[in-house]
Amino acid sequence: MGLILKRDGDTCVWCRRLFDDRHVLPTTEHLVPRIKGGPSWIENEVAACKRCNNERGHRTLGEFADECEGLGREPDVERIVRALESLQQTIAVRGGQRRARPYVATQLRRLRRR
Repeated sequence: MGLILKRDGDTCVWCRRLFDDRHVLPTTEHLVPRIKGGPSWIENEVAACKRCNNERGHRTLGEFADECEGLGREPDVERIVRALESLQQTIAVRGGQRRARPYVATQLRRLRRR
C-alpha cells in the first residue's frame, strides 16, 4: 500500500477524499478486477478509500466513474487513465495477460472520451 500511496498520492481515486487513520481508510483498488483477468501487479492497482472500493464491486472503470459523478463525487479520471496506460505498457513488456488486454484498451478509449 505504501508504494501506491507514494506513487498516486494520499487521496481516493474515486471521491478524492484525503485518507486518514479513522474514517477514510486507504485500500488498493484493482483497475482490472482479478475476476476479469487482472494481474496482481502494482501497475494494476490504485489507491481508493474502503467505501468506494467496496461500492465498485466488478463494475467497469467507466461505469463506476459515471456513477461516482452522479453521486456528486469527482473521480480522478486523469489518474485512472495514467494508471491504465502504465498497465498497458507493462503488459506489452512482460507479455501475457490475454484476458486483461482488451479490457484495458476498452476502458482507456471510454475514459479518454470524457
